[in-house]
Amino acid sequence: MSFIRTLNGDIAPEELGRTYAHDHLFCIPPLWKEKKIDDFMIDDLEASIKDVELFTAQGGQAVYDATAIDYGRDPVALKAISDRTGIKIIATAGFNKAIMWPGQMAGAGCTFQQWIDGHSRAEIRDHVVREITVGMDGTELRGGVAKFGTGYNTISEAEDKVMRAVLDSHKETGSPLHSHTELGTLILEQLKIVKEEGVDPTRLTIAHVDRNPDHWIHLKAAETGVFMCFDGISRVKYHPESILIECILNLVRHGHEDQILVGGDIARRTMFRNYGEGGLGLGYILESWAPRFIEQAGDAGFDGKALIETFFVKNPQRAFVFKQ
Repeated sequence: MSFIRTLNGDIAPEELGRTYAHDHLFCIPPLWKEKKIDDFMIDDLEASIKDVELFTAQGGQAVYDATAIDYGRDPVALKAISDRTGIKIIATAGFNKAIMWPGQMAGAGCTFQQWIDGHSRAEIRDHVVREITVGMDGTELRGGVAKFGTGYNTISEAEDKVMRAVLDSHKETGSPLHSHTELGTLILEQLKIVKEEGVDPTRLTIAHVDRNPDHWIHLKAAETGVFMCFDGISRVKYHPESILIECILNLVRHGHEDQILVGGDIARRTMFRNYGEGGLGLGYILESWAPRFIEQAGDAGFDGKALIETFFVKNPQRAFVFKQ
């Protein structure tokens, strides 16, 4: 049986609709809160809802919220957003990356790093399995994706343990997988560990691949069947949109259009339209970027509208599915 797990229950894959494959609709990262970095505090429910309405006004229907526990996940707030706007939200079990682990783990009386160091791989697996099958953060709201992450060109001992534990949780639950890569590094190294652990790469989505616009790495990764998330759209401080679009079209030229996902990875107040900063907002990708992509894809000889439908509708139906 195949299904997608949302905060309002399991649905058939074809019910998902037009989907952003990586965003953060509400989160209060413990470490950034301790450091008083206000821009990362996505903590205003009404402002988040107004931005989601920009998304739905452009035909958006679902979001994968990639906020794990160490990045300040709040499943109750996310469900409220889902209930009030009508979008489907897939929430995140597992963990993000070691840079966040000096933060305090709620209810544990210690930092994330201390908790991870004090638990075995099997115990971490069981924790993630409970988040997927029972509920997250003391609720009955279940995660729909299991996540792990690595640092900038580094995989710490703790990240390696967490990664393998999350892969174990996938084996037990059949959940889809999502990985954080810091600035797009270690994509192939992550895939090597996935192979070592006997996990099918087609069950994994790798985030931030566009932070490292290396065609060779992208093609080598795509050859494994992994899903690749382009979530740096609008971040011209990294790369202009032309570079990202060329990376996507290069994968399409090589027959990998069925492995491409798109999201905004909006995680700063200054990126939202309704947090008082006047950012581009959650509707930007569908409203402005998609038409540009369609035009440039057409100039390159492709059916841009069909590709947009593939990236935002057809591919998420496969990427976020449970298989048991």
